[in-house]
Amino acid sequence: MPNFKVWQDSLRDHGWIEGKNLIVDYRSAEGHAARVAPLANELVALKPDVLVGPSAPEALALKSATASIPIVFAAVADPVRLGLVQSLSHPGGNITGLASIVPGNIVSKRIQILREIVPAASKIAILVNPSNADHGLFVAEELPETTRKLGVTFQVLEATTVEELDIAFTSAAAQHADAIIPLGSELTVNNVARVTALAAEHRLPAVYVFRLFAINGGLVSYGADITDLLRRAGDYVDKILKGTKPADLPVEQPTKFDLVINLKAAKALGLEIPASLLARADEVIE
Repeated sequence: MPNFKVWQDSLRDHGWIEGKNLIVDYRSAEGHAARVAPLANELVALKPDVLVGPSAPEALALKSATASIPIVFAAVADPVRLGLVQSLSHPGGNITGLASIVPGNIVSKRIQILREIVPAASKIAILVNPSNADHGLFVAEELPETTRKLGVTFQVLEATTVEELDIAFTSAAAQHADAIIPLGSELTVNNVARVTALAAEHRLPAVYVFRLFAINGGLVSYGADITDLLRRAGDYVDKILKGTKPADLPVEQPTKFDLVINLKAAKALGLEIPASLLARADEVIE
């Protein structure tokens, strides 16, 4: 994972150095949802001091594999609704970490940003990963409300593999979507260049979750800083290794949301970014 170095650096800042006073066993499902649970069981069998599952699928798999080994997650949209923790302030079990959104319809904020750039956008494709429980909650609960509130129609597209990403973007273009919102997941984050290239190729204006996408050719991103979340996940691991129980570490929500606009991508799509939006941007890529 391109961002994983941030997490390793965070641990190093706390004095944990791999090969010296820290052993890390890595596993990757490489985008295959069916492999997450067996890999979680494999890691639990090693009886480590702490387990790290970055997003919802890994965190849920680890939680069902052990009720005693501490677990840290780095970017889960709604850990309470997913049943990972009892509440943000009192996680209550052997798992804690960082929420990647603050409840309050962050997707509708993305759509509003999109409509400032493409005012006529009324049919929007949403790219979800069905193996991500956060996405399932969003489609079932937040999407109908957003549809009512903003009067847009949504086309939900699914992708769990790299090949399915290609199919999803082709389908969005074929069904004349005005724009696309790819939700953040391990699949999109690990294939960031592929995702932004597909949006460009199919001429679909896209709003992404993480800055990572905008700096890799994506049009615009609005959301928590993933590198900040991973850095803070390192702080949790440090506290647990020093003896703090996960139940005593409240789940933190993001404190920083970045709006990043890529003018080069806008120009390629023939889009004019309004001055009012540029003025609100945290970063503008020329």
